[in-house]
Amino acid sequence: MANPTGNQNQPSSNQQPPKKPKFSRGLLSWMLICFVLIMMWGMINGKGAGQEITSWNDFIDRAVAGQFEDNRVTLENTRVVATITTGSVTPVGSIDIDAGTMVYFQYGASSEDWYLSQFKESGIDFNTEHDSGVLMTLLISWAPMLIILFLIFFFISRSARAGGPGGMMGNFGKSKHKMANKDSVKVTFDDVAGVEEAKAEVHEIIEFLKNPKRFARLGGRIPKGILLVGTPGCGKTLLAKAIAGEADVPFFTISGSDFVEMFVGVGASRVRDLFKQAKEASPCIIFLDEIDAVGRKRGSGFSSGGHDEREQTLNAILVEMDGFEVTDQVIVIAATNRADVLDPALTRPGRFDRQVQVPLPDLEGRKAILEVHAKKIKLAPGVDLERVARGTPMFTGADLEALINEAAIIATLEDKDFVDQLDLDEARDKVRWGRANKSKKVQELERVATAYHEAGHTVVQLILPHTDPVHKVTIIPRGQSGGATFSLPEQDRYFYNRKFLEASMRVLCAGRIAERRQTHDISSGASMDIQMATSYAKHMVLEWGMSDRLGFVFYSPDPTRESMLIDKDYSPETARIIDEEVKRLIDAAYAETERVVDENWDKIEAVANALLEYETLQSDELDVLMRGETINRATVSDLLAKESTFTDEESSPTTDSDPDEATGGAIPNPA
Repeated sequence: MANPTGNQNQPSSNQQPPKKPKFSRGLLSWMLICFVLIMMWGMINGKGAGQEITSWNDFIDRAVAGQFEDNRVTLENTRVVATITTGSVTPVGSIDIDAGTMVYFQYGASSEDWYLSQFKESGIDFNTEHDSGVLMTLLISWAPMLIILFLIFFFISRSARAGGPGGMMGNFGKSKHKMANKDSVKVTFDDVAGVEEAKAEVHEIIEFLKNPKRFARLGGRIPKGILLVGTPGCGKTLLAKAIAGEADVPFFTISGSDFVEMFVGVGASRVRDLFKQAKEASPCIIFLDEIDAVGRKRGSGFSSGGHDEREQTLNAILVEMDGFEVTDQVIVIAATNRADVLDPALTRPGRFDRQVQVPLPDLEGRKAILEVHAKKIKLAPGVDLERVARGTPMFTGADLEALINEAAIIATLEDKDFVDQLDLDEARDKVRWGRANKSKKVQELERVATAYHEAGHTVVQLILPHTDPVHKVTIIPRGQSGGATFSLPEQDRYFYNRKFLEASMRVLCAGRIAERRQTHDISSGASMDIQMATSYAKHMVLEWGMSDRLGFVFYSPDPTRESMLIDKDYSPETARIIDEEVKRLIDAAYAETERVVDENWDKIEAVANALLEYETLQSDELDVLMRGETINRATVSDLLAKESTFTDEESSPTTDSDPDEATGGAIPNPA
């Protein structure tokens, strides 16, 4: 066990000589199983050996009386063997033997000739089957037992080599980590963008490993552990790989789930083995990915009992990290997206005493990430990555990498030489909302309802202040939605004010109101709008204190609480007021949106009719419609008719591109 007091005069666990392996209950169990197998083999072998006749006169009388099968006997090395025939009913001699039993008479090896003469004189048929020797007979008889003894020796030797918990099961107690160095990892800090503050903090670790005397000069102590915290896909693992690429030291990496097995004690044994090898290879770095798999709070109610395997693994990690000395030069880096569920003993000073936030990238960070990934593809001249960055708020680094990859795939399928702006825009929509279902057949009634639904969203969003600008609107099905209105935020938003939330709720209500006014019916297409509006209202009332009746009070349950039961920290009367406030906010937004829709119904009709003709409208075309003007470009019907004419005349398609395509207009596929 590691020295918890940190006294350097006392030897630590890794300085003590290894103890000799002791016989455990597992070893005794294996020996008992092998003993039972040996006894069973002895019983089976004894059952097939036959019955011995000790009197030669009795044996020869039976042979003369024809009691043996085929009236034949067999002379082996030192015995005569025969089988009692099923036809013999009357026993001869002093022993009564059942039919079908193999019998034998044992004799000396030197007297075989005399017995042969006896059989010849009595007219008994015989044959001889001499083996290569007595040794071969013994080997054949005892071969199964020798194999069992070899297996016993094999398991005992493996147990002695493995040692510790799980030793009897081979290498289950050994750590499953992977060791990397600068030569095997090609990722560096140049490949990590958008998280400059996190890069600066982990860069201190590399400086310490390369020059520890620089930090010890003023008495400073480098943190023993660093916890990388961030949402999934924000670059925690990539940052750890960059550390391995920059630091010229061994880099041990393992996932939290690799510690836990079905055998009790294996996780703790792997932790001890990992830290033992790390101390022997110091200076080095240990990277524990997804540490929340074993580092959850103890005693949270989800444990299966007092001896929980996950808790034993966590205890082993705590003890090993607490036993680090300054001279060990072992840095532990862990990554998680659930820092709120980690055990407090794991995040206290002295263990993971520094938490590095790896946040979502801002506008400049997204542009830098896009530039890093864009180096791997062929971009067309004039592509504006800043425009793509502005249109991807709340995108993680993994989302942006997927966006670049999807754009390259789209350009490849269209046989382009470069990836252009339209490919990037389509890839962004595909990553966020799904693939466009251009070949999906939609009934005319549903198509009209979708057009007016999206037109209601678009016009209200363009009219109301405190909303994001509209980028484009389409009625082409994409993912699970029949249409979509895309926004293009002018800046990143890190908090929501009340004016923005109320305007967003009105935009969400506009689709249902416009659809109902045109079709005199309602559909399930507004389910996502209802869900988002309700979520906004609940957050405003429960968490953000935007209700005058409830005031500056937080009513949401604690997100860090781990309980099987839903517990409310307020009275039933307060719950009733919460329901009334949520309903009041939504009703007020709905009533205000009805007024806006009625006042601007002509604009909604203009946008809806344009959507039915063109299916997709860009922001500049929406501005034209809002001014009361018309759009002059080929409609979907014109494109289909033109394609049909080209097919009938067997002429090649035109090479002139539509002038609106340069401005970003999405031309639907005529197919």
